[in-house]
Amino acid sequence: MSLRLTNTLTRQVEEFRSILPGHVSIYCCGVTVYDLCHLGHARSYIVWDILRRYLIYQGFKVTFVQNFTDIDDKILARANQEGCSMSEVSERNIELFYQDMDALGILRPDRMPRATKCLDGIRSLIMELEDKGAAYSVDGDVYFSVMKHSDYGKLSGRNLDEQQLNADGRVAEVEEARKNHSCDFALWKGSKPGEPSFPSPWGPGRPGWHIECSAMVREELGDTIDIHLGGADLIFPHHENEIAQSELANGKELANYWLHNGMVNVSGQKMSKSLGNFTTIRNLLNSGVSPMALRLFILQAHYRKPLDFTYESLEAAATGWQGLNGALQLGTKFGKILGWPEKELLHDGDIKRSGNSLNQSLEKLRQHFITAIDEDLNSSGSLAVLFELARPLRALSNRLEREDVRIDSGSNYLELLPRWKLLIELAGVLGFKAEDKDNLFLKEDVLPDEKHINLAINERKEAKQKKDFAKADQIREELKQIGIELIDKPDGITDWRRL
Repeated sequence: MSLRLTNTLTRQVEEFRSILPGHVSIYCCGVTVYDLCHLGHARSYIVWDILRRYLIYQGFKVTFVQNFTDIDDKILARANQEGCSMSEVSERNIELFYQDMDALGILRPDRMPRATKCLDGIRSLIMELEDKGAAYSVDGDVYFSVMKHSDYGKLSGRNLDEQQLNADGRVAEVEEARKNHSCDFALWKGSKPGEPSFPSPWGPGRPGWHIECSAMVREELGDTIDIHLGGADLIFPHHENEIAQSELANGKELANYWLHNGMVNVSGQKMSKSLGNFTTIRNLLNSGVSPMALRLFILQAHYRKPLDFTYESLEAAATGWQGLNGALQLGTKFGKILGWPEKELLHDGDIKRSGNSLNQSLEKLRQHFITAIDEDLNSSGSLAVLFELARPLRALSNRLEREDVRIDSGSNYLELLPRWKLLIELAGVLGFKAEDKDNLFLKEDVLPDEKHINLAINERKEAKQKKDFAKADQIREELKQIGIELIDKPDGITDWRRL
């Protein structure tokens, strides 16, 4: 069996075949760098990290490109709010992005282009679309004419007359009279007085969000790539518009496989910054969540399904990781005591399939792992194999931690060595690495539940009614220190969100 993936474009599970044998080109839509990354970003990039690792494990040479959107209305708004430049906001959040992804063990992309570094390619692509009659300018703005792309809507399956392109606040509102069709979208937006801008044949302005990715894909990987990745919220309008622009300009398919991960939900709603119900990766890690426990929590659900976030489920993942971590640490902590050869305890961390022969039961487990991943990245099935491998190793590690094992010539612990090495190998495919931490659980009382937050809000309300504003401010600050921001509304209601 070979790798099979659910292709959003065809709505079918298809066998993966790369354009060039042995090589895979992947483009992953990156973050808009106006703020910290939240758990939804962690899910997306951990899932695609598994895809990349598995392809490498199977012998492919993978070129993985992920962009930074560093020109955007949200960045401009944040810069105005902070009284600084867009580049200052972007640079700060790019550095924080790297820190968060490194902490989660996500392989750095081979290249991370930025929209600001691809302006020539963006302008060139827009001019090509103009030459083909697919783009038109109006008073410094340039729009893409959706009616020029006969297959517009093929990714999302939406009827052109029903589509609305103001999703997620990405596309600025314009008078319908300025556009040939209500669904036409901006390729270039003329700047308003006082706004930062870049020169162009249509006047000073900045590119639209969609054209940025189309230009970066072409510049980094060519006209047609193997796999295009992103969250399900990007299917429409972003990826639909990418397809229209690129395919009309290049005359070729943009990507052969489109993969999309499901959303992280909180109380039935998608976790997002716009809804104010997000939890940042940084806050989770600072509160004591193990990066590997967070990875385990995310991989327990299939990547295409919604992932329901609760602190109880995160705590359960921490418990599972504690056992798996103990098994992974067995060789490095106790290998010499167990009589395992020192050279067998060394592993360079590379993602590769060991050529060592295994007994029938271990080889069967390896094949079960591969079969699970081959079936549309079934991470829960592959995790089950890891826990099966880990069971006797974890038990032995626990006994050694208690000094409850007598090492003697009658105990053949050498038989467990191939099992441990296979565990290390397969755990690496899923991005797990042993952590030398005594406490892999959330710090007590750092992540309060909704009940305790509401109690604190009521206490603060009572303090304000008694005009004890010092106590009210103290409660606000204490909540902020543990990642809870209070939002006072004009009607006297106080909402809250996790930072």
